[in-house]
Amino acid sequence: MVNILITQHIGDAAVQRLRDAGHAVTYRDETTPMTPAELQTAVRTAAGLVCLLTDRVDTAVLNAAPHLKMIANVAVGYDNIDLAAATARGILVSNTPDVLTETTADHAFALLLAIARRIPEADAFMRAGKYQRFELFPPLLGLDVYGKTLGIVGMGRIGTAVARRGALGFGMKVLYTAKSEKTAVAQELGAEWVSLAELLRRSDFVSINTPYTPETRHLFTLDTLRQMKPTACLINTARGPIVKEDDLLAALRDGVIWGAALDVFEAEPQMTPGLAEHHERLVVAPHLGSATGETRRNMAATAVTNLLAGLAGQQPPNALNPQVWQGTPL
Repeated sequence: MVNILITQHIGDAAVQRLRDAGHAVTYRDETTPMTPAELQTAVRTAAGLVCLLTDRVDTAVLNAAPHLKMIANVAVGYDNIDLAAATARGILVSNTPDVLTETTADHAFALLLAIARRIPEADAFMRAGKYQRFELFPPLLGLDVYGKTLGIVGMGRIGTAVARRGALGFGMKVLYTAKSEKTAVAQELGAEWVSLAELLRRSDFVSINTPYTPETRHLFTLDTLRQMKPTACLINTARGPIVKEDDLLAALRDGVIWGAALDVFEAEPQMTPGLAEHHERLVVAPHLGSATGETRRNMAATAVTNLLAGLAGQQPPNALNPQVWQGTPL
């Protein structure tokens, strides 16, 4: 038996599995993250930590946790955890890939369609009683999607799933950026591996699906956006700071690009001043990429499976730093 800290609400079923395994669980059943000081205090006796992407597990937290052996992140991205520092301390870290891939890709493509056909604007227009008659060229003309070019920035699991929807469902030509060529994706979807500059120049829709790293921070600035077609749309379901929001707002106001759809934000949960007030050809959502009941429950279950495996001396299925695994119970 070890002490386990769960920082936020993950559902009773996942928590019960840890208790049924005989562990002492401190469950903070709240929907807001702890302050850094609160987290440092709470983690002092924990051997296992279950956290969300809004929990910042940095060196200060790790230094405050002398007994910590494993961190199970309930997310596929892990930019909230100092992985290098955890690895240096011999702490296993896991994430929850695969279970959210298709759901997040669904949402990314839903945002793409929503911005292309101006669905939120049309909804507001209709509810405001502004629809008076059918017009061949109405105020809310949108963009065609079928047969257009889709650029995927980051062809990982989710990027590939978004590309599959575009290529197989909408007959889209797929371009992508990645550290290496994805032969299987090229064979299945006819996807073309190109530089970012070429992708921006040729794409009608650009979907950001790359991890957030120091290299991808502010990857999309005004200079980047100016490389896109003035008829193109940007969709971000990855991490907010990949896009410099001030520059995006300027690009939308000045017609540098046609539109944008954002599920994540640079200073989440806040939006850059002015962005919330900009309604024309901009769709925003509150980080709902994987937000279905089934998928979120599966994410929590996967995190618990990872943690139970590590505590039992087994290699966690989704270990991010398996080199620290010792093969003995933690």
